[in-house]
Amino acid sequence: MIRAVVFDVGATLVREDRYWNAWADWVDVPRHTLSALVGAVVALGMDDAEALRMLKPGIDITAERAAMEAAGEGERLDDTDLYQDVRRGLRALSEAGMRVYVAGNQTARAAGLLRALDLPVNGVATSGEWGVAKPQPAFFERVLDMTGTAAHETVYVGDFPDNDVIPAKALGLQACHLRRGPWGHLWANEPATLAAADWRVDSLLDLPALLAP
Repeated sequence: MIRAVVFDVGATLVREDRYWNAWADWVDVPRHTLSALVGAVVALGMDDAEALRMLKPGIDITAERAAMEAAGEGERLDDTDLYQDVRRGLRALSEAGMRVYVAGNQTARAAGLLRALDLPVNGVATSGEWGVAKPQPAFFERVLDMTGTAAHETVYVGDFPDNDVIPAKALGLQACHLRRGPWGHLWANEPATLAAADWRVDSLLDLPALLAP
């Protein structure tokens, strides 16, 4: 029986348009240029931050992020950043008797912003708070510490197979692939994704019927 459902953040619960648009404006490049380059580097198996390093060789991303915050151009989240099915989907899972959590590769500041959205969840955590990030097994161990459930009772839901579905499954969690966002579509039919995903959905509203006892 599934007792806990844990969600990735970017391109799962939250649209990433605002985040990357802010970076494009900050480094003074067209938004489409950065967006396309992020897609290219990730498709090549590189970290998305490499797009910024290609555009601005030698950039200190941590220092630039701090400068953005100081200038009032830092991370922001509000309800307009959420996909339309998020609140309804999370609430439906909770009403079906499952505990619901959020845990993704975001900064500690993003954790505070997510909590301020007052989502219908039991807890929120980010890699910036934990000091460990996906796809490391230790991240998913922290997920299980947070939920207090056994791995086989826990589902991790995300769009990015290499960061979400495959490592979660490797640690014994149930895994659900969300076909959303660029990575959710790009690798949706890859053999490794198909082999690791216990479920594949296009909307969070599909989950209660699939996971409820």
